[in-house]
Amino acid sequence: MADRDGVRAVLLAGGEGRRMGPLGTGRLKPLVPFGGACRLIDFSLANAHASGLGEVLLLSQFEERRLMDDLHRVWHARPGLRVHFGPYDAAYRATAPGELPRDVPSPSGELERGTADALIRKARYVFDSEQVLVLHADHVYRFDYGPLIAAHRTSGAALTVAYQRIERRWVHLFGMVGFDGHGRLTQFVEKPELPTSDLVFAAFCVFDSATLHRYLEQLDGTGWQHDISRDVIPAMLAAGEDIRGYEVREHWADIGTVERYHRAHLALADAPRDGLPVDRMPWTVQPGVRRSWVPDAPGVRASWVPHDLVNDGHVERSVLFPGVRVGAGARVSRSVVLPGAVVPPGADIDSAVVLEDGTVQHVPQTEGALT
Repeated sequence: MADRDGVRAVLLAGGEGRRMGPLGTGRLKPLVPFGGACRLIDFSLANAHASGLGEVLLLSQFEERRLMDDLHRVWHARPGLRVHFGPYDAAYRATAPGELPRDVPSPSGELERGTADALIRKARYVFDSEQVLVLHADHVYRFDYGPLIAAHRTSGAALTVAYQRIERRWVHLFGMVGFDGHGRLTQFVEKPELPTSDLVFAAFCVFDSATLHRYLEQLDGTGWQHDISRDVIPAMLAAGEDIRGYEVREHWADIGTVERYHRAHLALADAPRDGLPVDRMPWTVQPGVRRSWVPDAPGVRASWVPHDLVNDGHVERSVLFPGVRVGAGARVSRSVVLPGAVVPPGADIDSAVVLEDGTVQHVPQTEGALT
């Protein structure tokens, strides 16, 4: 378990989901449903909760009110973890249990243009601890941050980055990292054209708070890209700061596009106990409804389905959320069906995402992205 004292956990959740196509249209990317069980943002929050971190600071910008209202409803009812909303937090603290604030303060200052910008603009809420644990809201994984924080403290490093070893042919999709024989970072290249390492940044890390603040102040106002991976970490590396690595051996997936989203669900259906099974995910979408992997039964084969499924058709190699209805004679194959969606009688759906309103988003199989 992580020591609650001295660590500020910060969750960066500013994504609009534009690269997700219809799945992301009108929807905050952190709230994209995943795995028949939860939303993307719930993985980092569940990890923080399980790691003994009692509070996570939310840094967002796009549709902030919608995101804060949702997290207040879902997570503030769960003991042991509180989401702090920065300049809007007092309004939520003042509400009665189960209610939402009528008004929250209007945003002030310039729009934040990247992950690093979010940290410096909300500095008064971020830099009140010895370490800053930076998390993102679009990665699928379960992880105890405690050993990572402990290793960072023991080393005395300025920064400890989580990394994972993958097939080199996929490294160009991520931030490539390299280390010397003592475990110190020697290389950090965002989406390299010609990868020279099979190690990638897993997009969460622990900074020494004072060091992070100093680099943000140095970069602010320059011609930077306002980004942790493109600006802050490379600047620290170039300056010779002691940066260490911590390997992530468990399942970890970056869900950046609808193609990766779809492939991740196919992997769930095809290998239900590999990677991160649905029953190890945080159940935040209708948690009272059980889910099971069904290898072969009337109307269902090799799929994760909810126990409230109404199925008069055939479902195969798919992941379905609670509240789904499949009409008579309909076929659903290699697809994801979101909460409450109705598949009409006779429909033939293959390699698609079925949205809550029944819209079918067919997924092109062209990206070849890692899942």
